[in-house]
Amino acid sequence: MRLYLIRHGQSVNNLLWTETQSDKGRSHDPELTTVGYMQAECVGKFLRHELQTRLPLGGLYNDAGLPTVLYTSLMTRAVETGRTIARELNVPLVALGEAFEAGGLYLKDELTGERQGMPGPNRAHFELHYPELALPDEVGDGGWYNRPAEAKEERPERARRVWNELLKRHGGTEDIIGLVTHGGFYNHLLAMLLHWENRQDVWFTLNNCAVSRIDLTEHGIAFVYLNRFDFLPPELVTL
Repeated sequence: MRLYLIRHGQSVNNLLWTETQSDKGRSHDPELTTVGYMQAECVGKFLRHELQTRLPLGGLYNDAGLPTVLYTSLMTRAVETGRTIARELNVPLVALGEAFEAGGLYLKDELTGERQGMPGPNRAHFELHYPELALPDEVGDGGWYNRPAEAKEERPERARRVWNELLKRHGGTEDIIGLVTHGGFYNHLLAMLLHWENRQDVWFTLNNCAVSRIDLTEHGIAFVYLNRFDFLPPELVTL
């Protein structure tokens, strides 16, 4: 199994933080900016046309082959990124419900700082706005998240469940797959794969629409590259 982990494109929350160094006024489920859409288009072109020509790896880790399915979290910024990439690659776009960002969908109380969970879009919303997205059965009328803000101690185990789900579907095969996800989730996933029980003092940087490649082989897990964004023009490089 070869897995391309792709962070979503620049969201309006990312831009808000860049411009103000504050999350005051943040959206609980932000959309992409114009730059974010442009970044997603670059990812699709990179995977489809340029993967084998930019820093070719050769040998065991050659870059031949394209993803045959693209998974995405159900957060709007990830779905919009995934839809753009999937259209370029002409592959199915499939929701992976637990691959959402650390903390889930929430808003902060400005006085107390307490995080309040938000429900997120429901099935009718996704079917109307993203009809090509294959939804899991559990997405219904009440919104896909529908729970409190996610506690820190819940996040590592959720990363493990996502990894195990990917193994269930593709482990032991030569399938090439992609997953559009988020920076915090990416950190928990890598920490889980590296067996780091405590990673408070470590952060794996992941730029908007950067690509990381993880191969599962008969010899174990290979981190072929992390946070690759050499395919983005300088004006589209953001965090």
